[in-house]
Amino acid sequence: MYYVLVLTILGFAAALGPTSVASSTIAAEREADRVGRLPGQPPVSFKQYAGYVTVNQTHGRALFYWFFEATKQPHKKPLLLWLNGGPGCSSLGYGQSEELGPFFPQNSTYPKLIFNNNTWNKAANLLFLESPVGVGFSYTNTSSDINQLGDSITAEDSYNFLVGWFKRFPHFKSHEFYIAGESYAGHYVPQLAEKIIDKNKHASKDSFINLKGILIGNAVLDHEADQKGLIDYAWTHAVISDKLYYEIKRECDFSTTNTSAACDNAVNKYYSVYNLIDMYSLYTPTCTLDDDDTSTTRKFTRVKGAIPRLISGIGGRRKWPLAGYDPCASYYTEAYFNRPDVQKSLHANVTKIPYAWTHCSDVIQDWHDAPTTILPILKKLIAAGQRVWVFSGDTDGRVPVIGTRYSLRKLGLKISRDWNPWYTDKEQVGGWTVEYKGGLTFVTIRGAGHEVPQFKPRQALQLANHFLKGIRLPTKPF
Repeated sequence: MYYVLVLTILGFAAALGPTSVASSTIAAEREADRVGRLPGQPPVSFKQYAGYVTVNQTHGRALFYWFFEATKQPHKKPLLLWLNGGPGCSSLGYGQSEELGPFFPQNSTYPKLIFNNNTWNKAANLLFLESPVGVGFSYTNTSSDINQLGDSITAEDSYNFLVGWFKRFPHFKSHEFYIAGESYAGHYVPQLAEKIIDKNKHASKDSFINLKGILIGNAVLDHEADQKGLIDYAWTHAVISDKLYYEIKRECDFSTTNTSAACDNAVNKYYSVYNLIDMYSLYTPTCTLDDDDTSTTRKFTRVKGAIPRLISGIGGRRKWPLAGYDPCASYYTEAYFNRPDVQKSLHANVTKIPYAWTHCSDVIQDWHDAPTTILPILKKLIAAGQRVWVFSGDTDGRVPVIGTRYSLRKLGLKISRDWNPWYTDKEQVGGWTVEYKGGLTFVTIRGAGHEVPQFKPRQALQLANHFLKGIRLPTKPF
């Protein structure tokens, strides 16, 4: 039926001329990406689309996206792209399914999604991207591409994705566009924003992107500051002993990426503590399995050339009686996305990728370029008039708030409003804010771990709304 419809559209358009043919072809491509009701999905009124955009025709590289129109008045709302980090982790798995998207997979005999009442498509038209190739459903037909990945290729492919996506969805080109993300997206988001700004200088009307700002959370920004923050945070939060703290201080020089054997040994002892508790959320329970009575505390895999990635152990049944935050959520997500009926509904895995969908890619083992600091790019974005907000959940041990504060201090910006509380709608302090001259705002979220929307969903939506509107978070109870 679909092919008959497409042929009818194209046949009618051919009589109208080449412009109409092109428009009808785009409409047909967009309609082919339209997602109906997913297995186990509750009914919703907004439209959703999912599919692939080819970013390198020669190599056959294609990135997978999932897009949700805003719940109300999508024609008036901005467009927000969300990126998760890793490097090599999926924005569908974390961002969409466990943090800020509309649908969260559940533990059930049958496929089941629940609607997230704090979904960010209440604030914006919401686009999730699995990037780079090798992540999630995104793929390449040139196997050697996987061994060449790094920050530069990721930014270039993501830019090409956006150009292609806007061609398929031209009615969103005039909308204000923002990029957001967390963790290693502290690299991805500013680098993509810089690429857009540079390309816009010579872009045609068709390829110009209306970028207005970036929002990055618990973000990897500066190697020296981040590493120092890791250790200082663990010590000040009673995670490591005085002896180990001073051993690391003595043996490690974080101003260089070349570490000594003594430093590596000390740091490995530091990481071993996080086999016992969740580094990404110090004060919440871990997911414990019934099948072998082992903990699935989020462990570390190392991608050569980059920081350890976040992954989630899965399998078995949960032991914890839970309310709100569920430490086993990643188990449900992984099971859901590996269902053939779900993949068919999402128009995903069309090339029959020879490995299962995972939160973080097992095929990406090398990372070939990762600058030690992103701070010069942040300065460039601020100078270009972009809105730049940095937020930090203050119970995250992986990219802790202390490291972020060290990083921002290195920018050398003057403070215009220093360390003011901001409030939620229940007259509670949501965290603290610092505003810098030039357009940078720093926000802490009290009691949130690495994935802020997962731990403090209502506050995270409040943060998104204020960022997108460019207005200060409430400074008094209301």
